Amino acid sequence: MMSKIRSIANDLLNNNKKITWFYVITGIFVITNSLLTAFEIYYLNLVPVFVLLLIAAFVSVDKLLYFIVFFTPLSLALKEFYPDLGFNVQLPTEPFIAGVMFLFFLKMLIEQNFDKKILRHPVTIAIIINLSWLLITSLTSTMFIVSIKFLISRLWYVIAFYFIGTQIFVNINKIKTFSWLYIVPFLIVIIYTITRLWMYGLLNQQAANWVMTPFYKDHTSYGALLAMFIPVLVGFASFSNYSKNFKAIVWLLIGIFLFALVLSYTRAAWLSILGALMVLVVVLMKIKFRTIVILALIAFAIAFQYREQLFINLEKNKQDASADFKEHIKSISNVASDASNLERINRWKSALRMFQEKPVLGWGPGTYMFKYAPFQFSYEKTIISTNAGNMGNAHSEYIGPLAESGVLGTLTFLAIIITTIYTGIRVFRRAKEKELKMFAMVFLLGLITYYLHGFLNNFLDTDKASVPFWGFTAILVALDVYHSPEKEIEIKK
Repeated sequence: MMSKIRSIANDLLNNNKKITWFYVITGIFVITNSLLTAFEIYYLNLVPVFVLLLIAAFVSVDKLLYFIVFFTPLSLALKEFYPDLGFNVQLPTEPFIAGVMFLFFLKMLIEQNFDKKILRHPVTIAIIINLSWLLITSLTSTMFIVSIKFLISRLWYVIAFYFIGTQIFVNINKIKTFSWLYIVPFLIVIIYTITRLWMYGLLNQQAANWVMTPFYKDHTSYGALLAMFIPVLVGFASFSNYSKNFKAIVWLLIGIFLFALVLSYTRAAWLSILGALMVLVVVLMKIKFRTIVILALIAFAIAFQYREQLFINLEKNKQDASADFKEHIKSISNVASDASNLERINRWKSALRMFQEKPVLGWGPGTYMFKYAPFQFSYEKTIISTNAGNMGNAHSEYIGPLAESGVLGTLTFLAIIITTIYTGIRVFRRAKEKELKMFAMVFLLGLITYYLHGFLNNFLDTDKASVPFWGFTAILVALDVYHSPEKEIEIKK
């Protein structure tokens, strides 16, 4: 009896100590935060938010990812407010994405297990090979710190939205949640952008280049993401099992997104939508994937063989970018006088010269913008050329890696794309459920728009593009692994 009393007393004392420490720490925080607030220093006000989100990460990591996805279209670059900073970070998203990566590795160390079906999937293998090569070329980089930062940034997006994403998308409803959590805040940005553009004139092509700031860096990234989500919205609007009221709202959103895409004056995004439609026709015609690859290689070989004649024909086009849509479309092929096109070619040629000097290991991931200046030729420079390394990257998801990580940098990235396309087509053709077929097609087409846009621009170093890019990839893999006909039979049994 006495031992029980002592045990109860000890428990009470321990609980009292914990409560005391809680009040002491809380009191210190309140006093410190009050003093800092008095001096107009507000950083500690964020601590309770971080604590709550950390608890959410341990309790339910999908809720934390939802938070990140929702704020991705609304995130702001720290350099927008502190331009003299030696680094840049997107707030509030990137710190939390980094935290998710840390928690993932911690969980793997403790539990030492991850679904082997995902690890053995061709897309995962391609991603791991690509990341491994990025690690090797980071270690041999001409700017080690820059490359390691680039690698870590790529890694936290892949961990959060591909590896963890595949586990979340086991539940089919969470695919819809992921989509809408990006679309809804993106709609806010669209309304903000169109409203600002209205002040300068809706058909003001010059203003259309920057009115989406500070949420999106410029009209190209904004247009790329508009194009990426339009197929998803069309899928939601056209699926017969959804209610008429829901589909009516989605068709309205499609109209808004298309209107915003036109007003973005992003020629690459317009072309990517047309390219996605062509892919849709090819898939619906049931042309074999092998045939598609062969035809693509033949087309590339012909274009390469007659490249000089092709370039001469393109130089005859003198139409510059314009507020007139017909003229703006015509300017797409102007490589004679359009400053944007000429600067893009200047960047590509600089990247290829860098590749020729270091074809195997490259200059290091993320180093192009710091190293390309000496590789520019004076007669190829444009009115927007710079040697400062502050005006963007190589403007290509395929040529940039050649310069930064050598030939395997591009080949391993292409392997991710090819295996993803193959997976998407396979899921679409094998799925029995109409909704699964629709998901496979629309998320594949969303990725196709980015793959095509990637020939002319690169945005995978930003949260705006990386979150949906790796998220869409995870959706297709999850559909393949967890929602295949064989798996559906297993579940029914």
